[in-house]
Amino acid sequence: MSSIRLNRLPKWLQTGLLIISVQTCSATSLYSNYHFNPLEHLGGVAPYFESQDPPASPSPPQGCTPVRAAYLNRHAAIYANDFDYEEYLEPFISKLKNHTKIDWAKIPTLNFLSGWTAPITEAEQELLTRVGRVEAAQLGATLSFRYPNLKIPAHVWTSSAERTYKSAESLVRGLETDDNGISVISIYESKKAGANSLTPYSSCPAYSSSAGSDQSGVFIKKFTAPIAARLNALAPEFNFTSNDIYGMMELCGYESVIRGSSPFCNLDLFSPDDWLGWEYAADIMYHYNVGYGNQVTGFVGLPWLNATANLLLGEHSDEDIYVSFTHRELPPMVTVAMGLFNNSAFGGSASAINDTMPLDRINYQRQWKSSYVLPFLGNLAIEKLNCSGTYGYDDGEYYRVLVNSAPQPLPDCADGPGTSCSRSGFEKYIQDRVDLFQGYSDKCSVDYDNSTDVLSIYTNLDSGNGTFVGKRSTHKPYKAF
Repeated sequence: MSSIRLNRLPKWLQTGLLIISVQTCSATSLYSNYHFNPLEHLGGVAPYFESQDPPASPSPPQGCTPVRAAYLNRHAAIYANDFDYEEYLEPFISKLKNHTKIDWAKIPTLNFLSGWTAPITEAEQELLTRVGRVEAAQLGATLSFRYPNLKIPAHVWTSSAERTYKSAESLVRGLETDDNGISVISIYESKKAGANSLTPYSSCPAYSSSAGSDQSGVFIKKFTAPIAARLNALAPEFNFTSNDIYGMMELCGYESVIRGSSPFCNLDLFSPDDWLGWEYAADIMYHYNVGYGNQVTGFVGLPWLNATANLLLGEHSDEDIYVSFTHRELPPMVTVAMGLFNNSAFGGSASAINDTMPLDRINYQRQWKSSYVLPFLGNLAIEKLNCSGTYGYDDGEYYRVLVNSAPQPLPDCADGPGTSCSRSGFEKYIQDRVDLFQGYSDKCSVDYDNSTDVLSIYTNLDSGNGTFVGKRSTHKPYKAF
C-alpha cells in the first residue's frame, strides 16, 4: 500500500482497506473472547455455577428419557466454614480493625477498605445464607423441570447438621407442589456409623480432616509472595502476609454469597493469574484430603456409589428421584470411587498420581479441579435412561453421570449415546469399582464395634428421623423412624 495513495482510491475501497488494516494490527483484541470470573475458581468457596466441562449437552441424548435419578448434593452457601473463619478471615478482619491510621482511600486498588465492613461475625459461622436458601430452592425447581415425567420424591435425605438440613428444606420448598408432601430424613453424623451415613468419613479413623494442609501450604507461600510484595509496596504499614492474601481472596467468595458481590473479586486487585494460583492451592489440598492423593477416599466414596447403583439398576424402586445432602467431603470422594477427574486416567501411572499435582508450579492440564466438583450446592447425579430410536444404538437401558449438570463419561463405560453406557456396561463398571474399593471398615482401620461397609439408609427408613416440610410454615413433626 506504500506505493498507492489511499486518497486516490474509491471511498468504498478506502473503507475496506482501513478495516482490514485495523483487523490485521489488532487481531488479538478483535478476535479474543477471553473472560475471567474469579467466582468460578474458588474451589469449596465458589458460589454454585455450572462449568459445562466437558461441553456435552446436559439434555438427555436423542431418543432417551430419564426414568430414575439419584443426586448427592453438598449443602448450599454458608457464611463461612469454621476453619476458614478462624485461620484466615477473622485474623485479617481483626488486623484491619487495628490499623485505623492507614488512609486506605488514597491507596489504589485497596481504597474500598476505607468504608468496608466485615460481612460475617463469629456467631454466623456455618449458617446458611439467604443466597444459599434461594439457590437450594432453585435446584428443587430445576429438578422438577428436568424430570417432568418422574414422581416428586416422597423423601429427601440429609446429614444432621443445620446447614445440610436447611439446604434440604429449601430444596423441598422449590420441588414440592403441595405443603407437607415430602419428608426430610435426617441421618445423624455419627463417628461410629461405619459406611451407613451421609458422612462416612467421620466414622473413618484413617481419614484426617487436616490432610493436605501441609502440601497446600507450600504452594500458598509461593503464589502469595509476589502479591504480598505488591500490596506491601502500596501499604507497607499493614505488612500483608501470606494468610492475609489467602483470606482476602476467600472473602471474594464468602462475601459474594452473603452480600451478592465483593470488592475483593476486583481483577485490578487480584489478577487472573493470582486467582489461578489460589485455585491450584485449593486443588492441592483437596487432592490430598478427599481426592486421589488420599488412600482411603475411594473406599469411603464407594458405599454411596454402590447403594445408588443398586437403586437405579433394580427393577422396582420406591422413588423416581433420590436426593441427599451432605458436606463438601463426600461428593469428591465418590468421584474418586467412580474414577472421575483422574489426572492419570489417560496414560501415566496411578502410583505416581501425586506427581501430577506438583507443589512448585501449576499443572494447568489437570483434570482435578475442585471448583468444578464442590462449589456450594455442588451436585453429582446418576441417571437411568430408557432409549429407543437413538440411531446407531440398541434400544434399552443406559446410564450416565452429571456433575453440576455437566455430563461426565465414565472410565471404560462408553458404549451408549452421548456420555452414557449400557446396562451391561454399567453393571460391569460398578463391579470393577467394587472390586477396587470394597472393604471400608478394614481400610479405615475401624476401632469400634458394629461397623458396616454398606449404605442402607435408602431402603431402611429406620436409619433416621423424618419431618414434613411445608412451603411457608415451619416444618411439622412426621415421626421418628
